[in-house]
Formats: sequence, structure tokens, C-alpha cells
Amino acid sequence: MPVFDYDPPDRFVAGAVGQPGSRAFFLQARAQGRLTTVSLEKFQVTALADRLDELLDEVLRRSGGTAEVPAAAPLALTDNDPLDMPISEDFRVGTMALAWDADASMVVIEAQEVTAEGAEGEAFEEELAEPALLRVHITPGAARAFSKRALALVAAGRPPCPLCGQPLDAEGHICVRLNGYRGRSVSPGEGGE
Repeated sequence: MPVFDYDPPDRFVAGAVGQPGSRAFFLQARAQGRLTTVSLEKFQVTALADRLDELLDEVLRRSGGTAEVPAAAPLALTDNDPLDMPISEDFRVGTMALAWDADASMVVIEAQEVTAEGAEGEAFEEELAEPALLRVHITPGAARAFSKRALALVAAGRPPCPLCGQPLDAEGHICVRLNGYRGRSVSPGEGGE
């Protein structure tokens, strides 16, 4: 199992490539000339950002406000630069885990490669190797900055339909609240019953 360990990285960000509606999402970690890029789903980016904020809020609450956890992302850690090039996917993320390292006062993020499961729930024979793992140790401030960027990235997608909340496509949108029907108005003088 290859483990891509960054303790700490010079940069750890979420990013996307493509047009809204057909974007590909990535996590990137960089340190000392190494670059690891893993792909994941949009909902995974959202879940990671939300859980990071929840974890840091809980650490702050349990410490009674004494932990060195910022309530918001420090401006000095804001990173709005694009993903590093070239974007070469090392693996696709299946599961993620978060932890708080109290001794180091760091957040630990793990993203594990998706594994193929057989029909009976057993791994295919060719999948004997352990899945790859990206492990990143970041400060609470860096975690807040990551979360802020990730949530802004997700929000920059297609706007939601005001009726059903589903994303609006440039080609059009069939709204479930309208049951796909767009009736035409009947003007006075046009027959009708």
C-alpha cells in the first residue's frame, strides 16, 4: 500500500477542473518537491469541509476555548491559486477519515483509494494489494482555510433551481416540482371549454 504522507504539507487544497456541471474534483498535497493529486466526488469535498469545521468546533468546545483553534480561516492562509500542474491523478478516493492529534495540535486527514468489491463482497483477486492512502497533517488554521476554499469551490457550481433546488443546466432544466410540464397560456378569444 503506497502511503502518501505529508506532515505537514507546504500546500493542501481542494480544486476543480472543467465547466460547472461537468467538473472533476481533486485534493492536492505538495511538499519538498512532491505532489500528490487524488480525485473525488463533489459531495466528498463538501463532506470533508463540513466535517473539518465540525471537528475544529468540537475541539474548541471541549477545551473550553483554550485550544489554539481559530474560529474562522486566517487571512494569511487564504489560498485561491489554481491547482498545481500537471494534474495527474494518483488514485480515486473511496473513504475518508478525520482525527485530532491532541499531542501535536494538528488535524489528520486520510483519504483512502476506492477498492473494487466482488459480487460476494470479497475483493477481486487482482486487488490483493492494499489500497493507496493520502495522509495529511495540517494546523487548525490551515484546516479552516481548506474548509473555506472547499465550500467556496462547491458553491461556485451551477445555480440551484428556485423551485426544486436541483442544479440548473445551461441546456435547460426539467423541474420535478413542475412535473416536467410547462403549460402554455390561453389568451382570451382562443377556444376552450
